[in-house]
Amino acid sequence: MTSTSKEQAMKIDIITLFPDMFKGPFDMSMLWKAQERGLVSIATHDLREFGLGVRRTVDDTPYGGGDGMVLRVEPMVAAIEAVKANNPDAKVIIMTPSGRKFDQSMAQRMAEEPGLILVAGHYEGFDERILAYADEQVSIGDYVLTGGELPAMVLVDSVVRLIPGVLGGEASAHDESFSDPHLLEYPHYTRPIEFRGERVPDVLMNGHHAEIEKWRAERATEKTREFRPDLLLEESPEA
Repeated sequence: MTSTSKEQAMKIDIITLFPDMFKGPFDMSMLWKAQERGLVSIATHDLREFGLGVRRTVDDTPYGGGDGMVLRVEPMVAAIEAVKANNPDAKVIIMTPSGRKFDQSMAQRMAEEPGLILVAGHYEGFDERILAYADEQVSIGDYVLTGGELPAMVLVDSVVRLIPGVLGGEASAHDESFSDPHLLEYPHYTRPIEFRGERVPDVLMNGHHAEIEKWRAERATEKTREFRPDLLLEESPEA
């Protein structure tokens, strides 16, 4: 890996029972380029390596009864502490359905951190005592997945693309949907000018930047009103 900056790359560590799940998404496209350019370092850590006994046990049945298995506190805390020793300034984030819902403002905040340690759970969840070793609990939505691996991938993708230099055009990250938390992004067009009777709006081709910005703002509001009116309702009225 060749660094293109004197600044230290963000270091992201992921603790998981299934490290192979991350090979495809992190080895291509923008995430691969960001690593190749030395803008971010991403590593996975197999929770099973911190398991107990000869069988490397990481889970057990829940006290009080119930279906499924619960991740034990000892191997998980051992993994967190071992990874933290090599990424001491990192925020420890547990991916869990009960966490705070992930959004663009969280991604922007996390992109400014020197490091992140993501903990991807599995089975029925964590021993509650594990949460004392986390700085934050994060959910990507109000639904349940098989494990925390996919949510961790979503978070990494969302955060890494906001690191300066990753996207190339620095303005692009600021013009997207949810950069303004109350508006979706305006519509985009490219060649050809006309396709099956549908033309690119003339305003986008007249070179008048003020008119283009006005058009984009109006279309963004219209698009939000049609597809996500809840975002407009969330906007706080001016004092």
